[in-house]
Amino acid sequence: MGIDLADIRDEYPFTPKRIDINGHQLSYLDEGPEEAPVILALHGNPTWSFYYRKLALALRGEFRVIAPDHMGCGLSDKPQDYDYTLKTHIGNLSALVAKLKLERFTLAVHDWGGAIGFGHAIRNPEMVKSIIIFNTAAFPSTDVPMRIKVCAWPYVGEFLVRKLNAFAGGAINLKMATNKPERLTHTVKQGYLGPYDSPENRIAIARFVQDIPMSPAHPTYRLVENIGDNLKIFENTPSLALWGMKDFCFHEGFLKEWLKRLKNVEAHMLTNAGHLALEDAHEEIIPFIKAFLERTQ
Repeated sequence: MGIDLADIRDEYPFTPKRIDINGHQLSYLDEGPEEAPVILALHGNPTWSFYYRKLALALRGEFRVIAPDHMGCGLSDKPQDYDYTLKTHIGNLSALVAKLKLERFTLAVHDWGGAIGFGHAIRNPEMVKSIIIFNTAAFPSTDVPMRIKVCAWPYVGEFLVRKLNAFAGGAINLKMATNKPERLTHTVKQGYLGPYDSPENRIAIARFVQDIPMSPAHPTYRLVENIGDNLKIFENTPSLALWGMKDFCFHEGFLKEWLKRLKNVEAHMLTNAGHLALEDAHEEIIPFIKAFLERTQ
């Protein structure tokens, strides 16, 4: 089981690479000239590098776009007995950066990519040239929608997410993550859901939800708190925020929090975009990104 890239070639015309991270294979896009400025693009849950496909196509002529699939996601291995926690995902990212010998990059983050990306960045601030933020967080928040909380409940959440495909399927088939469902063609749906076509292949999706630190008692809370406390390192780093205003999860309140923490930020509110902002509004977003990169490189 899994996805056949031939089925989504029209949307995802890439040949991903693979690299060993502690005995498991991590898949990643690496598009553009090796010597070009790097954009390190990190996805969230329940997506994968497919989310960044239009960005990679638009920028790979002048930039090197690297977009990993977090372990358990996309085309990466999906081990069943694995520590799918934020700490591990950050460690995997740091290992990838070291193996690819990346020294400086623009950090682009979405959803869980925010905590993962900044988890690496606060330990290596000299690597971050500029920042692109989609709907995400890298600081604690107890503002979690009930439909997500339910998916984290013991036993019930595991059944909903893995057996019934309520999380990934809800995001795409029930159109919870988009404000423009007409863009979810058969091929696009295949792209998003293909890697998660069985309970075994949805293990990381379930573990991501369970790892949301909804209270200070959660074991991941202190790590997220530490990341949030250290965002001040980047308060003057050139930043671009591109926010889908129809997102039921990472709503406008999260954008306002980012604007408090990052002082040198250009923000664009995408009034007709949902959580998958690049899916809904790539025509608006890509020109903003090109102008930002031209100004900050």
